Amino acid sequence: MGQLRTVVTSGADLSRTVPTTPDWTLEQLVRHVGGALRWVEVIVRTGAEDDVPEDRVPGSAGPDERGDPAALDAWLAESGELLVGALRKAGPDAKMWSWAGIGNAGFWARRMTHEVTVHRADATLAAGLPYEVAPEIAADAVDEWLEIVEWAQRTLPDDAVHELRGPRRTIHLHATGTRPEVHSEWVIELGEEGVSWRRGHEKATVALRGPLTSVLLAFYRRLPLDAPGLETHGDRELLELWLERATFG
Repeated sequence: MGQLRTVVTSGADLSRTVPTTPDWTLEQLVRHVGGALRWVEVIVRTGAEDDVPEDRVPGSAGPDERGDPAALDAWLAESGELLVGALRKAGPDAKMWSWAGIGNAGFWARRMTHEVTVHRADATLAAGLPYEVAPEIAADAVDEWLEIVEWAQRTLPDDAVHELRGPRRTIHLHATGTRPEVHSEWVIELGEEGVSWRRGHEKATVALRGPLTSVLLAFYRRLPLDAPGLETHGDRELLELWLERATFG
């Protein structure tokens, strides 16, 4: 959270359109993140058994002052502190509603970690600042996306992920430059039965290779596949189809 707040107070133009989320300005992006943090805080604090309407989330819209970095920063800081406090008090196993079928506070701690991680990338790229993320967080963000894709194909009959069914094809994500203890390779299998995945190194229909942070951002459609440091080998159209259909974040 502190790194996102650094972007807010960096002097960046808050009215600038965010290239990776062009429906938002930088300020609107930050308000979205803060509002999401406060929404989840209510869910965790109350042990909600169902979705919580936005009008039941105090302060979710953010400060009345527009274009004021100090006010936005203070509100964002408070939003993060509220959620962290609620998560610590509840503990990871506390039961509550979630939209992905994992009904505990641990789900929300993980989900909001990656929500902030990826939207911090949006904000950082918009401000023209360097971006980096801890390897363990980046690797888990890839894991989480793949788990959510599996959940969507089990649960949502109209989700676009079902359009990936067909003859067996595979995608290999190969992140470089990581420590041995950080898993950094994934194999995604697309077949007649749907999508499955595993960690590992295998020859695939298409491979995406590069530094872990770049692989993460390309996988979340925050960097183009031909960004510096990234390499694509094999059937690039399959990887592009995956990025179009397995959408999230």
